[in-house]
Amino acid sequence: MKLFIQDEQGQYITATTPEIIKVGRSLCRSTLKKGTDFIGNSESAKEAIASKISSYQHEVFGCLFLDTKHRILKWVVMFQGTINFTTVYPREVVKEALRLNAAAVVFAHNHPSGDTTPSPQDIDLTNKLKEILKVIDVKVLDHIVVGDTNVSFSDLGLM
Repeated sequence: MKLFIQDEQGQYITATTPEIIKVGRSLCRSTLKKGTDFIGNSESAKEAIASKISSYQHEVFGCLFLDTKHRILKWVVMFQGTINFTTVYPREVVKEALRLNAAAVVFAHNHPSGDTTPSPQDIDLTNKLKEILKVIDVKVLDHIVVGDTNVSFSDLGLM
C-alpha cells in the first residue's frame, strides 16, 4: 500500500515513513480535543483512547472525562506504574472529575505484556471507582484495556 502527499507544486508524490508518522501523530493528538468527539459506544471509546497509551512500556491509568452529552472534556493520564502494575488513588479521580465538572468517565489502562484479559484487580478497581463516583453523580461508562487488542469492560458484560 502506498500513501501520497501533495508537494508545493500540487503534484502527488509517495509519502515517506517519517511524513506518515508525523501526520498520524498529529491526527491522534487532535482526536481528543474538548467538545469535538462524542463517545457513544465502546468502539468510539477504544478508538479515542488506544493511540494515547498503547506505546507505553509501563502501565498507565487514564480517564476520559465527558460532559452530559458524552462529549470529551479532557483526557488525563492519572497514574503511572511499573511493567505490570499501577496504583490508582480514587480520591484523585474524584478530584479531577469535580474539577472538570464531568458527568461521565471512561477509564483506560494498558497492559504492556499485550494480554488484555482484565485481571481480578482490574475488575475490583472498576467496581470500587463506579461506587465512589456514583456518590457525586459521575457515571462510569466503560473501562478499556489496551494491549495487542483493545478490550472494553462493557463489551465483556463487566459494567
